[in-house]
Amino acid sequence: MGLPLIGEKVPEFTAKTTHGVINFPKDYEGKWVVLFSHPADFTPVCTTEFVAFQKRYDEFKALNTELVGLSIDQVFSHIKWVQWIKEKLGVEIKFPVIADDRGQIAELFGMIHPGKGTNTVRAVFIIDPKGILRASLYYPQELGRNMDEILRMVKGLQVNDTNGVALPANWPNNELIGDEVIIPPASDCATAARRMEEYDCYDWWFCHKKLK
Repeated sequence: MGLPLIGEKVPEFTAKTTHGVINFPKDYEGKWVVLFSHPADFTPVCTTEFVAFQKRYDEFKALNTELVGLSIDQVFSHIKWVQWIKEKLGVEIKFPVIADDRGQIAELFGMIHPGKGTNTVRAVFIIDPKGILRASLYYPQELGRNMDEILRMVKGLQVNDTNGVALPANWPNNELIGDEVIIPPASDCATAARRMEEYDCYDWWFCHKKLK
């Protein structure tokens, strides 16, 4: 089996978590999911990431999005680590953490990169309510993730689904069109001819508008 690709159904699995056993992605049908792996419990960068994800948990929830963590540590390690985070840092981790101690789920999702060791890298998979992979990111162990970018990606994908538009670089703070969105390119000459009259455009193939 190859790695999950954008636009494909994600692999199904059953796993132990800090919140009990889950069947993935069936248990999350109808919700967006950010599935992410971390190299190991009780490590500094991973600890900062878990705190950062939790600080934005309500924002993800407002977007009908659940967070699910994963590493190849055992569930007992996960439990003790999240307890440590609450006791020492005052942050309660409210999302489940998968215990993939045999590495089978990590193999399915390509989370282990031999050139970077035997632990999982910092992978991120954004999955839509139908269980379709919409975006994936891989970070090395030494670089912590930007959670605001992951949140932005979920927002952007939802805007695309709802409005059928594309999002520019650094949306909603693009250097050319600010918070506006891009109209899909015309696919015939007649539509191309009308575009300059219907929207603000740099040319018929680069038109944009504000969301209502």
